[in-house]
Amino acid sequence: MLQFRRLFVVAASLLACSVPVFAGKLAIVIDDFGYRPQTENQVLAMPAALSVAVLPNAPHAREMATKAHNAGHEVLIHLPMAPLSKQPLEKDTLRPEMSSAEIERIISDAVSKVPYATGLNNHMGSAMTSSLFGMQKVMQALSRYDLYFLDSMTIGNSQAMRAASGTGVKVIKRRVFLDDTQNESDIRAQFNRAVELARRNGSAIAIGHPHPATVRVLQQMMYNLPSDITLVRAGSLLNEPQVDTSTPNQTLPRNPTAPRNPFRGVKVCMAKHAPEPVYASHFFAVVKESVSESTLMKYMMNQWQGWGKPRS
Repeated sequence: MLQFRRLFVVAASLLACSVPVFAGKLAIVIDDFGYRPQTENQVLAMPAALSVAVLPNAPHAREMATKAHNAGHEVLIHLPMAPLSKQPLEKDTLRPEMSSAEIERIISDAVSKVPYATGLNNHMGSAMTSSLFGMQKVMQALSRYDLYFLDSMTIGNSQAMRAASGTGVKVIKRRVFLDDTQNESDIRAQFNRAVELARRNGSAIAIGHPHPATVRVLQQMMYNLPSDITLVRAGSLLNEPQVDTSTPNQTLPRNPTAPRNPFRGVKVCMAKHAPEPVYASHFFAVVKESVSESTLMKYMMNQWQGWGKPRS
């Protein structure tokens, strides 16, 4: 019996060694490429599995997209979309009230400016991505290209997955923002959170920016990943299970260029009312009195009375 137990333990150990350790997949995307080549070049020196997202109208967009591709990195278009907050916007920022033709023009222009792109994610965009009608126009335009959509999830009730239904456009979602602050300790904590989510759920996508603090943390931590975590391209997660937790938002976008009300701000003239009603009988009595007391009427009365006297 003892010998049998020993054989069982040895067999179990051999089986455990023969089965590969389950690996969580972690994708990291660095946004806002195209403005700071010096810092961005440090990102491109990192492992090729790191993905980068390039702003199409940035001054170094084409240069950095080409460099990233040549270094083996996946390239995404980082397309500006309207936020709910009021702040300066990039050129050609997508807005919910734009026509389908205008959205198609902007996306086509972005594709031409960011070579080698395999996907597209939103820069800001809480107002745009929360509009079902706006995102339906985006997905219809994207369906003309071989591009997937990475939802940066700048708002919880994003309509991206719902809008993509039936278009053939695949949607994946960001789980962690690495650098809401530029404190290295905070960025490190967010990186560890992304690792834990990848381990728990099988995969996770983290988004960061080419800030010096973010670059330093990535240089430290990407080369020391736990053995059960594999760094992958964002585009390799297209077939991972995605859960749509949004609720339908079918509010029609407002048109900010609606014609101004020409009467807005004009004071209304209120009619002045007499304190008491004026009745017709009183009106005619006053007229009669005024006429009878007039000089003309008195003259006519005197003449009429003189005509009635006998002539001598």
